[in-house]
Amino acid sequence: MAGRFITFEGPDGAGKTSVLNALIPMIEKHVAMPVRLTREPGGAEISEKIRSLILDPQNTAMDARTEALLYAASRRQHLVEVIDPALAAGDLVICDRFVDSSVAYQGGGRQIGEAAVLAMNQFATDGQAPELTLYLDIESAAGLARIQAHRQSRQYDRLDRESLAFHQRVRAAYLRLAQAEPTRIKTVDASQPIEAVVARCAAILAEHLGATWQ
Repeated sequence: MAGRFITFEGPDGAGKTSVLNALIPMIEKHVAMPVRLTREPGGAEISEKIRSLILDPQNTAMDARTEALLYAASRRQHLVEVIDPALAAGDLVICDRFVDSSVAYQGGGRQIGEAAVLAMNQFATDGQAPELTLYLDIESAAGLARIQAHRQSRQYDRLDRESLAFHQRVRAAYLRLAQAEPTRIKTVDASQPIEAVVARCAAILAEHLGATWQ
């Protein structure tokens, strides 16, 4: 396809939303192609409805495999309705979470098998993968502390209520993915001040896209 596909990943509390809010205007100013920011779960009307179902704190009875299948279904609709058309149009698509999140959260965190979740999502996406992933890494306890500190200003969803052990398993799965695919996944220390995180992400993107905006 004519466009470019880049994703951002990270455990809860890594600050992806804040980093993306700072980066997107920089990217739009210095990259000579339309920029499409989207997110998962969600990004399309049907996918957003699935998102609400997944993250609803009242859905405490949801089975781990049900959750994984819902994420994959949301991702499929998002891909065919939003991501693929944008790529075909020549856009730079930047997605907040993609398949790596499911592998980490459901495969690792829920312990239903990282390989099994990856296979499920390869079916859902027909094997499509981003060319570059920026993984914002932070220790689980520090990430959860950030969530608690900003609880009044952010949505507190079902996954936020999981134990420290769950989030540690998620981070461990992310680190395994980063180790397995170092060419695609670039790890950024998200425990730094946001200005430093943004600067590091900007440098990685500039090198990858052949642009300069620092």
